[in-house]
Amino acid sequence: MLSKRFGRMAVGTVAGAMLMAAAACGSGNTGGDTSASAQPSAGAGSDAPKAGALKVGLAFDIGGRGDKSFNDAAYAGLEKAKTELGADIKELSPASDGSNRGELLRQLADAGYNPIIGVGFAYGEDIKKVAEEYTDIQFAVVDSASNAPNVTGLLFAEEQGSYLAGVAAATKSESGHVGFVGGVENDLIKKFEAGFAAGVKSVKADAKIDVKYLTPDGDFSGFKAPDKGKVAAEKMYQDGADIVYHASGDSGLGVFQAAAAAKKKAIGVDSDQRQTIKETDLQSVIMTSMLKRVDVGVFEYIKAFQGGAKGGSNVTYDLKVDGVGLATTGGEIDDIKDKLDAAKKDIVDGKITVPAKP
Repeated sequence: MLSKRFGRMAVGTVAGAMLMAAAACGSGNTGGDTSASAQPSAGAGSDAPKAGALKVGLAFDIGGRGDKSFNDAAYAGLEKAKTELGADIKELSPASDGSNRGELLRQLADAGYNPIIGVGFAYGEDIKKVAEEYTDIQFAVVDSASNAPNVTGLLFAEEQGSYLAGVAAATKSESGHVGFVGGVENDLIKKFEAGFAAGVKSVKADAKIDVKYLTPDGDFSGFKAPDKGKVAAEKMYQDGADIVYHASGDSGLGVFQAAAAAKKKAIGVDSDQRQTIKETDLQSVIMTSMLKRVDVGVFEYIKAFQGGAKGGSNVTYDLKVDGVGLATTGGEIDDIKDKLDAAKKDIVDGKITVPAKP
């Protein structure tokens, strides 16, 4: 089942569908480093891309590479393009307040990178402006709908994956009390909350769900505030929650720390955080993670570009194409696989419509 709001095609047909979009539009349609100059991170491609090579530029969201979550998932797709497609890559991280996103995109464009990918919905307006300035360059933006002939929107059905996380949490919870920590109170993160709550209630209608957002809409520091994540989760555990799901980027580290101290469980997000979190004492508290396959979206977009595809369309990655799902590292949800598979099938078959708003 594809998202009715944005989606037009499935991941399995990304390259072909984007090529059809190119034909329709015509070929003429054209954290981490907090320094203002935002030099490329370690391991990035050289400043002078090789002539004739596939030159891919990627601008991270706040938190940059090393957030063990959203940005790292995007980098995994970029790195795969380097390994499998021979891409010359360059990555940039924004200032701590994200104020130089447009500057990063222009740096990449001026350096000859094409395509250029912005990681996160906050790049939406900046990419729209920069794409109008560089009409011969193709852009993609994660979590924001396409808004120009040379821009592709890479979207995800976060609410569907979060529904499965809710089913898992409610089934595993002994207290019937769970929690959700969101990084920023905006429409995107509310999709995670809405899906999670619906999944929980599908199993235990009388379950208690605590909800806490770390910062209001527009203040993106909530994605890079482990101290706030820890305080929010501590309160939930103290009040009786035994499982807390977070959608808060790097702030999730604090949620895991709180879970370890309370000897409770947590659910990660975006990446398989039981594998990406380095602190071994925290890995065991992560019951599962809601996978948002940004790595797949980034790689498939680059591959489609290499095949000649142009922008002007949106691609949605949902449960039908495994664009979202749950991690099984640690085996803690293996015993409820049948229940999770049944819920997934009902969503894919259209028997369950997961809400995108709380």
